Amino acid sequence: MSTINSAHSIAEQLASAKRQLQVSDSAALDSRLLMCQVLQCESVYLMTWPERELNTAQLLAFEQLVAQRKAGHPIAYLIGYRDFWSLRLQVSPATLIPRPETELLVETALALSLPEQAHVLDLGTGTGAIALALASEMPNWHVTGIDKSVDAVTLAKKNAQLNQLPQVTFKQSDWFAHVAQTRFSLIVSNPPYVEDDSVYLQQGDVRFEPASALTSGPDGLDDIRLICAKASSYLTPQGWLAFEHGHQQALGIQALLAAQGFSQIRSVNDLNGQPRITLGCLAV
Repeated sequence: MSTINSAHSIAEQLASAKRQLQVSDSAALDSRLLMCQVLQCESVYLMTWPERELNTAQLLAFEQLVAQRKAGHPIAYLIGYRDFWSLRLQVSPATLIPRPETELLVETALALSLPEQAHVLDLGTGTGAIALALASEMPNWHVTGIDKSVDAVTLAKKNAQLNQLPQVTFKQSDWFAHVAQTRFSLIVSNPPYVEDDSVYLQQGDVRFEPASALTSGPDGLDDIRLICAKASSYLTPQGWLAFEHGHQQALGIQALLAAQGFSQIRSVNDLNGQPRITLGCLAV
């Protein structure tokens, strides 16, 4: 029986990576995700075969991924996907990484009283996360996602196929520029809403994400102002407009909606008790 070189085993490499990644608050999870990426396996395999040795190529690949993670590269970009809602979505540096807090926008939209065959528009769709999550729950809805980035639209279409939701339409458009004059029962958006000079831009994953998908003027509301001003032309009577936004922006967005004739305006708090979603209904 050959002697196992434990320094090259899955268990030892995971322990080494965890020590290196202590800068992350999810060092153990990150290590496992990176190992699964290298071995193309599920996490249960790591627990079942901790003594298995990595070959030279696998060791090098794992070390490179750990070094990138240690330098701050988002785990989602390194492994190529992020789980969102009930979906697994491919990601790329062309789009924002879907975040758990955005699921609140999906929950809020699903709780609305909408027609059975509702037409829904997702503005700034990125990976397609919101559009695909809504379509996965409401198969009779007609969901369209648009994004200014051609690369993002290509990725969203791929995610639709991978999650067996080919009925969702994705197209390139700078906000409403190329949206047909369809009337939607619901428009949802997780638009750029970070202030141009925010210190947040120098922290965590956002350092590696596209700035154009993050920032929107001195107060972060430039794109939301534009959407509020134009949305009424694309909504049915009593149609809804809903945004995800920063925790200090709710009152400003409520005022923008009111100024454009929306009613039933309200904000929804996230799990931290901070207002994260604001929505309004187009008055008849």
